[in-house]
Amino acid sequence: MFEALTKLGFQVQFLSHATAILSVDFPDAIAQLGEALAEMTIPIEEIIGSGGGEAKGTQRLRRRLADLGWRKMNFTIEKRINGEPRESISHEVDHVQAFPAGVVALEIEWNNKDPFFDRDLENFKRLHAEGAISVGVIVTRGETLQHDMIALVRRFAEECGLTSAADLRGLGLNPTPRQTKDVERRMRAGIGFPEAWSTSFVQDKYGAATTHWRKLDDRVRRGVGNPCPLVLVGLPSSIVTFGEHLDVEAIAAGDDEAAG
Repeated sequence: MFEALTKLGFQVQFLSHATAILSVDFPDAIAQLGEALAEMTIPIEEIIGSGGGEAKGTQRLRRRLADLGWRKMNFTIEKRINGEPRESISHEVDHVQAFPAGVVALEIEWNNKDPFFDRDLENFKRLHAEGAISVGVIVTRGETLQHDMIALVRRFAEECGLTSAADLRGLGLNPTPRQTKDVERRMRAGIGFPEAWSTSFVQDKYGAATTHWRKLDDRVRRGVGNPCPLVLVGLPSSIVTFGEHLDVEAIAAGDDEAAG
C-alpha cells in the first residue's frame, strides 16, 4: 500500500489496524491520496519565501485534495438530556472525504507549533469513538526533509551567490534584527554567510519545536490518538526542487494563507 510513495522517499506508517481497514474498505482513498501526494513538489524558493509559514506547494496539495472531494468539515457532537442540549463540542478538520464504507479525515501540518499534533490526534480519537470517522491521516515534514532543510537552504544561498543581508533584501527577503544579529554572530565565529544564514533561518522557522515527523512519532508512541486507526505520512526532501528560478519577492509578498 502506497508503494509508489515509499519509492519516492515518503514515510508511511499505519497504526491501529489502519492497513487492513484501508485495503479492504477504502481503496479509493488510497488511490486519491497516493495520486495527490506523488504529484507534490515544493521549489526551494517557496520554502525560502514562505518565511516558515505554509509553502505554496503545500497549498497546492490542499487544492488538489479539495478537487478530489477532500473538503473542510466541522463535526459537532451534541449531548442531550430529555431532549434538551447540555453539551456541544465542535471539531474542525481541514480535509474530509466520505466513502461508501465510512469517512476518512486528513490534516496537513507543514509548519505549526508541535502541540497542534496533540489537537489533531485527540480530535481523531474523539471522532472515531463517536463513529464519525473510520481513519485519520496526518501529513507532515518527514525525517529526510527535516534533516536536510539546512543543506537545502544553504544550496539555495550558494547558487544565488548570497553573501550578506543586503543580498537577501535584494531578493525580497527581510530578516528580522534578531535573525541578522544571529547570522553576524555565526560569521564572527568564522562561518561563511550561506551556512550562517541557512542555519539561522531553518532553526528559527523550521526548528525542533515545529511540526515534523519526530514530534508526531513521539506522540503516537505515547499512545496519543489511540485507538483511532491512523496513517502518518512524512514528506521527503526529494519533493524540494531547484532550478525553477521563481520570483522569490513575488512569493514572499503573495497572498499569505494560514500556516498548516
